[in-house]
Amino acid sequence: MRVVHYLNQFFGGIGGEDKADTPLEVRPGAVGPGRALEQVLPEGSEIVGTIICGDNFAAEHTEEITRQVVRQVEEWKADLFLAGPCFEAGRYGTAAGALCAAVQTQLGIPAVSGMAVENPGVDLYKHEVYIVDSGQNAANMREAVAGMARLGSKLVNKETVGRPSEEGYIPQGILRSEFVEETAAQRLAVMLLAKLNGEPFEAEVPINPAEPVPMPPPVADLSKATVALVTDGGLVPKGNPDKLPRAFSKVWGAYDISNQEGLKGEDYEVAHGGYDNRYVQEDPNRLVPVDVLREMEKSGEVGKLHNEFLSTTGNGNPLENSRRMGREMAERLKAAGVDSVILTST
Repeated sequence: MRVVHYLNQFFGGIGGEDKADTPLEVRPGAVGPGRALEQVLPEGSEIVGTIICGDNFAAEHTEEITRQVVRQVEEWKADLFLAGPCFEAGRYGTAAGALCAAVQTQLGIPAVSGMAVENPGVDLYKHEVYIVDSGQNAANMREAVAGMARLGSKLVNKETVGRPSEEGYIPQGILRSEFVEETAAQRLAVMLLAKLNGEPFEAEVPINPAEPVPMPPPVADLSKATVALVTDGGLVPKGNPDKLPRAFSKVWGAYDISNQEGLKGEDYEVAHGGYDNRYVQEDPNRLVPVDVLREMEKSGEVGKLHNEFLSTTGNGNPLENSRRMGREMAERLKAAGVDSVILTST
């Protein structure tokens, strides 16, 4: 196999946080962890090149470096693209996941990364990319690169990839049917008895608990408040200028409504694949009720409707990604002097 390896500035040997703004650079052969990786690749395989980029630069120039990496991987005629392992480094993991997804999609070349389960890159890309559980720190480097090499080799050779527990990758939320000896009722009874007796057991459908969000204080006087509309229903102007996807959205948009008494169907479309949106297409106010808020504004029930609505696609969105977009939206709204938000969904 011809393998291309992506590293951040630290593992690329350039430096620590002080070098996080280092632009993307290309080196022939293996660098840093790539030397350990090369030792566990199948016989006859080699790392033909290493791509290194600072974490800050990658985060701030994602589209630019994605184009460069895809072009370089294609030029090197790679069979496999590996990124990391990134352990708990969030910016590193996010960049690695984005690059793996782009290489797979645009070039049809298998890509594998390695991250700690807590890395935000996992929530963002585990549904698209195989991510080996690297553990939390570089003490697990050898095991992590061995897992990446083993899984990458299977993908290149089009071998069947087993369960996450067998192959060492982070679960992707995919369920596959298989024959088992015990019925669902029998398995459930065994789990229930184990739970009642305080014994360990493993649920077949993992549950990710959500942290409680404290309730904010109420708006003292709505008649003097600026109210904004935010939706995860995917409403966008015709043409979808921010290219919101139908699911797993990593982006959101802000759209001007300052001169509108209501929204017209011919001016908008829905970028969301998770519900029957025909009725929203007919009348976008059903999802983003600009018409009603304008009436409330005129009657004095609310002080002012904010001059733009914010929109994203909530379909299949990982929790960590949703939190990030929520923080970004909140920063924009707070800077604009918004006092309250009406969040509409599907």
